[in-house]
Amino acid sequence: MAAPLYTTASGLLFHAGKILILTVGLPARGKTHISRALERYLRWMGVKTQVVSLGDYRRKTLGGAQKLPPDYFTLGEKSPETMALRKMVSDGCEKLIWDFFEAGGQVVIYDANNGTKNNRQTLAEKFDKAGIHVIMLESICDNKEIIENNIRNVKISSPDYSGWNPDQAVDDYYGRIRDREMSYETITETSWPFIRIFNVGEKIMVNNIRGYLQSRIVFFLMNIHNRFRMIYFARSGQSLIEHSYKADSDLSPAGWEYAERLKEFVTERRAKSLEQRGYNPNDRRLVIWTSTRRRAHHTAWPFLTSPQASYTSHPPASNQSSTLDGLAQSKESAPKLNVKVIEKPQMSEINPGVWDGLDPDQARQFYPEEWARFVKDPYSFRAPRAESYHDLSVRLEPVLIELEREKEDLLIIGHSSVIRCLLSYLIGLPASEIPAIEIARGDLLEVVPTSYGVRSQAFHFWDGPGRRVVTDEGEVDLGCLSHRDETNFYENYAEDTKGKKRTENL
Repeated sequence: MAAPLYTTASGLLFHAGKILILTVGLPARGKTHISRALERYLRWMGVKTQVVSLGDYRRKTLGGAQKLPPDYFTLGEKSPETMALRKMVSDGCEKLIWDFFEAGGQVVIYDANNGTKNNRQTLAEKFDKAGIHVIMLESICDNKEIIENNIRNVKISSPDYSGWNPDQAVDDYYGRIRDREMSYETITETSWPFIRIFNVGEKIMVNNIRGYLQSRIVFFLMNIHNRFRMIYFARSGQSLIEHSYKADSDLSPAGWEYAERLKEFVTERRAKSLEQRGYNPNDRRLVIWTSTRRRAHHTAWPFLTSPQASYTSHPPASNQSSTLDGLAQSKESAPKLNVKVIEKPQMSEINPGVWDGLDPDQARQFYPEEWARFVKDPYSFRAPRAESYHDLSVRLEPVLIELEREKEDLLIIGHSSVIRCLLSYLIGLPASEIPAIEIARGDLLEVVPTSYGVRSQAFHFWDGPGRRVVTDEGEVDLGCLSHRDETNFYENYAEDTKGKKRTENL
């Protein structure tokens, strides 16, 4: 998505050729988490990428562990049946890799243990002869807490342990690890480029990494982790001048009410979600990101003040620093919220250029040629002196890296165009669908990253001005303005399209 809008003659990006990344590591070392995160980032860059998981392929073709011979995972001599099954699985994965490359794919991440030097060498030489660059990606983990969390949160929820007692499943999986440790060989060979990650991002070593794309892969891997955190998305409150990008107006009275309600709902919902997972909300800090636009960072102000404080039209005075530590002290009796608010200029809404303040009919009348291009490709089109969604995606790339780095719970209060881009990155939607994601004011989106992707839910908390609802009698505007503001359609184009993708279905 954020890649240049061109390809080379081969159809590949950055003149980087085709790349095969072989993951190396003992079970429960975060290889799947790293593989899926890297796949998501490379696809965002526009690189055709696919993860081929040996474990997933084995479960898909052979079923769970209960359907396998008893010596399939144990150390020592294997029966002919087991050897045949293992060869069938490895050959099937190799075929998937070849098929993807032949279909025009550029990067394959082979998610498997690849724990012996001989097996790695054989596989690497086979693809190297075909002109494919091979990189070893080893994940080393000696943090017992990380290993335990990987087993409990990922491994024992697989079909291999369907119906098992959780503690018995953990003990059995530790048995698998002990067997693998007997034959595991860490990477010592320097004949192949390699990346070695310690404790899923704690430290990284590289050898013989060359070229732009390979360097971008290393850069991304330097910024990831697999700690549990929750990410929330909410639109900023209604402003006094909704239709103007240049005005940068303050919140309306309804906007301040919305901000107070957002604070209440986020606090309640986050506490409930954390307690369900065994965490104490008081032990975790909430980080809030906003843009530098008034309606965005003012929506976060109630998180920094006591519950007794309320605003109707104007907030209290504030230093306009880019980082504010939220230790609310205006009333000694009020409970303090452990929050931190950070303003990010990259998170400003998409710039509509000369279309600022125009409704669709006016844009169609005054700019008929540009309008036709806009309707044909809303993602790539750039209005005169404006930004396209592609431009916005490029601008947001540093924010995406910070999103990967952030280890604390996160609330992003943003503009609909910005939330579309960030949400599509996390969920893995194609670029063409970004402008068609509906982000309604009054909905809170909860996203929980996992090893195999993300889990997302949408919660409704606001029906005041600036939002519309759908009843049996049709659409009803609440208040003086609908959130489908006709004079700000460039920002809110999704609310004017058919067949849009609603967030509750993502």
